[in-house]
Amino acid sequence: MSAIRLLVLGAVRQHGRAHGYQVRNDLEYWGANEWSNAKPGSIYHALKQMAKQGLLLAHESAPSTVGGPPRTEYEITERGTEEFLTLLRAALVSYDQSIDVLSAGIGFVVDLERAEAVALLHERVTAIEAWRAAVTEHYTPSDGPESLGHIGEIMNLWVHSADAGAEWTRGLIARIEAGAYTFAGEGEPFVGVLAEGQENPFATGVPDPGDAH
Repeated sequence: MSAIRLLVLGAVRQHGRAHGYQVRNDLEYWGANEWSNAKPGSIYHALKQMAKQGLLLAHESAPSTVGGPPRTEYEITERGTEEFLTLLRAALVSYDQSIDVLSAGIGFVVDLERAEAVALLHERVTAIEAWRAAVTEHYTPSDGPESLGHIGEIMNLWVHSADAGAEWTRGLIARIEAGAYTFAGEGEPFVGVLAEGQENPFATGVPDPGDAH
């Protein structure tokens, strides 16, 4: 799975309607340009592609409130919402997701109901534990990586990463079960998007041709 689809759909969904530069600005505000493939070209391409696929509705143009040229605004469709939730659930459950996909999933975890988020994260822990059990049939961490030559360091890395991933996920589950954060259906959610014209302290400031559309 690519993180860019989940990130772009989620950003548009949080705004209700958003033009491409707003989506780019939000993703830079979240630092997604550093930990994922959410670069300007990828963002604008994803918006256009998902509009063609019926996941987003492109409104022909909207006047810029800051004096720039008219811009296309995007709105998530019912199919787009279904795709967003499918991608979100997969990002949270799968133990072998790349870190950018998992990060995107965590960024939108509160779009689910609390009980479902906890259940999905428990599934993730179970999958990690099952993978670890299968791998350690052939590699025993207590023997040290040297038992397999330097190639053992590869297994050592993956087992340590799995252990850290499971520990982190259990900690997140505990915080959620203890009442942390505001989930769907519980009230006003945390606002993680920038208002039109609001300054972004984390913006790269690097112009892109897609910014004007």
